[in-house]
Amino acid sequence: MKIQMQTSTLSFLLLAASSQAFAPSSGTFRSQRIDVDRPSFVAPTSSSVLFASSNSTLPDPSDAQVLRAKAQQLRDEASELATEQAQKVSDAAMKVFAKFDTNKDGTISAEELKMGLEKTTKTSISKDTAEKLLQQLDTNGDGVLQKEEFQPVDRLKNQLDFILRGEKALVLNQGKLAKQIDFEKNLRAKIISLINDGEPTGKDKVVSVLPYIFPLLDSLAYAAPWIVSHQDNPIAHAAAVAFTFYRSIPLSGFLAFFALSYLSTDLSLNRLVRFNLQQAIILDVALFVPGLMIGLVGLVGSGLGAPVPGVASEYLSDAVALGTLATIAYASAASLTGNTPDQVPLLSNYVKNRMITKDMFDKKGRFVGPGVEDKDVNNKN
Repeated sequence: MKIQMQTSTLSFLLLAASSQAFAPSSGTFRSQRIDVDRPSFVAPTSSSVLFASSNSTLPDPSDAQVLRAKAQQLRDEASELATEQAQKVSDAAMKVFAKFDTNKDGTISAEELKMGLEKTTKTSISKDTAEKLLQQLDTNGDGVLQKEEFQPVDRLKNQLDFILRGEKALVLNQGKLAKQIDFEKNLRAKIISLINDGEPTGKDKVVSVLPYIFPLLDSLAYAAPWIVSHQDNPIAHAAAVAFTFYRSIPLSGFLAFFALSYLSTDLSLNRLVRFNLQQAIILDVALFVPGLMIGLVGLVGSGLGAPVPGVASEYLSDAVALGTLATIAYASAASLTGNTPDQVPLLSNYVKNRMITKDMFDKKGRFVGPGVEDKDVNNKN
């Protein structure tokens, strides 16, 4: 700062001297001032103007030489001041170097740098921080600081502050990362706690069979020829009564479908119960296909003048009813023994792909779907 002030003062003096050297004197202006109001005033001719210009006063070359000499002197003084200031800074740095060099071996180690900065800044510094600072200053890479590598205290403080700010930011980022990991773990644990994938209890086994009542009642429509022809059979009579009661309820089929669909999304229900709920829904929907086929074949046959024999329709209806009954019997037997009835052709594979289980969530609690390993998902991300 002192050097800058002195340099500015010298520059100002130089500028002032230059202005005085090249400016006309006040006497010159007074001698050349003409009173136009006087009667004897005569306008100057062009020749007189040229003559006057040729006789005007010119700057003395010796004055310019003096100014240049003064300017050079000022520059020399500024250079001397800068050199003197640099020497003072170097001397101060060497004094600090001598204080830091506690073992007087001519070098400063990381430990000496740590102790010296702690005394100077009144701040506790870790060994790692001191080593980082030493690495920044150690230009020759020998692991210690020589005198020519040492920096003034102000620069050391600035570099130390920069390192400390970086370490603080790193700690904050690590804290945020740890919180994020804890949040993801808690989220996954919460999600998994909502999914009941445990072993089914006795109650779960019995409840898991009940959803098949609805496809069983709908399949009785295909067993109507057999029920009519066996009215004296107690089983046929009970089936007829149940089917009549079921169809007497308005929109019974739609109500059953929506009820099963809603319950199948309840993750608190045991997996066996949810599996049978969804499989019963798919089985009930599949029963519409044979009815449509029978109606379409009969319509086409009638249009072609070759109606489908009634016996063929009865056989097809009986086959659908028996197939549905066999499927329900298998699913019920497997469920009552605690096993998942996942061997029904076509239906079970579809249901398994729709089932929500714990395996469908990765370590971060994200839904990844069936058949995706957690390690593969982590590698992708």
